[in-house]
Amino acid sequence: MNDTNRKGRPRNFDLNEALLAAMNTFWAKGYDGTSMKDLTKAMGISGPSLYAAFGDKRELYLKAIDLYADVDGCAPIVAFESESDIAKALEGFLLSVIHGSTEHESGARGCFLASCVSTSVGEVEGVEERMMKAIEDTDERLAARFELEKEKGILPADFPSYDRARLLYDMRQGYVFRGRAGYSEQSLIKDITERVKMLLAY
Repeated sequence: MNDTNRKGRPRNFDLNEALLAAMNTFWAKGYDGTSMKDLTKAMGISGPSLYAAFGDKRELYLKAIDLYADVDGCAPIVAFESESDIAKALEGFLLSVIHGSTEHESGARGCFLASCVSTSVGEVEGVEERMMKAIEDTDERLAARFELEKEKGILPADFPSYDRARLLYDMRQGYVFRGRAGYSEQSLIKDITERVKMLLAY
């Protein structure tokens, strides 16, 4: 009877906003360092409401990872895919990464996956699979953009699309690490032109 009443009671909070608040809390404190009290305070909801909407702490954490992978983490890829000129697309990707690593709206630096989620691989069930999928999906999408340029004749037929995709992703993680360490946006954008040349060299 209590379960029925809970399901029938309308929620007075926005699910996405609450989940975003949870993600930022995990990002700042880490999975182990985040308590249920931290989460309910950040999300502005009660414990029973949290459990009813998101499940336990682990389930909430996994939902936060999915949110980041679907929205925040894809911003650089969207920048890369939406620009027709490949050099400008690479520059847009790197600029988006640097901005997100140094000036994130939440105040967090770096990348949620690299800074927080990676530390819980092997510790929290369901995390490793999500990390692997996020990496593989990113490699595939980046490689597809280079393949498009090969089809258009902009890049040569033997251009190593997948290898350069992985290099681009690894560059991204390097910027994320530097942003997490406290490097400023201005200091990180200085070498973008040379990085773009490196990525397109053949």
